[in-house]
Amino acid sequence: MRLVFCGTPRFAVPTLEALLAAGHQIALIVTQPDRPVGRTQELTAPPVKQLALSAGLPITQPDKIRNNAEFRAQLEAVVPEAIIVVAYGRIIPPWMLTLPRHGCINLHASLLPKYRGAAPIQWAIAMGETVTGNTTMLLEEGLDTGPILLEQALAIDPDKTAVDLFEELAIGGAPLMVQTLAGLETGGIVPRPQDHAHATLAPILRREDGRMDFAARTATELKNRWRGFQPWPGAFTALKGKNLIVHRMEVAKETLAVGAAPGQVVARDMRLFVACAQSSWLELLEVHLEGKKRMTAPEFLRGLPHTPQSEFRLG
Repeated sequence: MRLVFCGTPRFAVPTLEALLAAGHQIALIVTQPDRPVGRTQELTAPPVKQLALSAGLPITQPDKIRNNAEFRAQLEAVVPEAIIVVAYGRIIPPWMLTLPRHGCINLHASLLPKYRGAAPIQWAIAMGETVTGNTTMLLEEGLDTGPILLEQALAIDPDKTAVDLFEELAIGGAPLMVQTLAGLETGGIVPRPQDHAHATLAPILRREDGRMDFAARTATELKNRWRGFQPWPGAFTALKGKNLIVHRMEVAKETLAVGAAPGQVVARDMRLFVACAQSSWLELLEVHLEGKKRMTAPEFLRGLPHTPQSEFRLG
């Protein structure tokens, strides 16, 4: 097929590679503008653009697309049979949805209708899901509400973080998109509507999502949120007015102190535990206190002043 490909981050790269390998003609790459990156704020091309440059593909990087007459004329001149959208990062306007014969086809990293929105991978893990996957769908004006084309399930290993799952879903979604185009071309795929009654949302992450609420959440819930919110916003709390970032944690098998209030810390054999909701306990393995270096629990405990344990609370 003659395609336009809209995508920006690393997640979209395997799909673009698979489409090229399958022999599709990528008539135009649409990606977001280059952005400053890192401490040096050096202007850096997004991963999709980097691949497009190496493959000699035409590229456009409009800052806005909804009312961009020049961009619209450019796409209309291409006459694509389908527009592929993978983590592009812009809302596709109505005029673009109706432009190609096969519509705008999106790869979404969840099993729709669950986890519609900007952060489906992160929220699936944060909510303790054991299975997620990819969905190819036809885009419409609603947020991830369009008809489903194909789905692919993937188990979530209990130790995997969002970083791990991003890579697995990116790689797994690539052949799914190729299969979707083949099915549309032959008529073998019939779009089916989503069951909107079972929809859940996966909103864009905020800094506050990483704050650990020991009173409201169990140790397992806090561990799942930490796994889901990697690399950002992570998991953090407060110790005596300073931010404490938790880099590694595990759900404790033992009960450390009966009746302990949530946030109460217990140190035992140079191990660091904190009480959570429903009498559950979390072991903090590696932490970073504001103004200090990142350290293991024993290093952290050795550096603490001698404080009565009853006064040692987080949150």
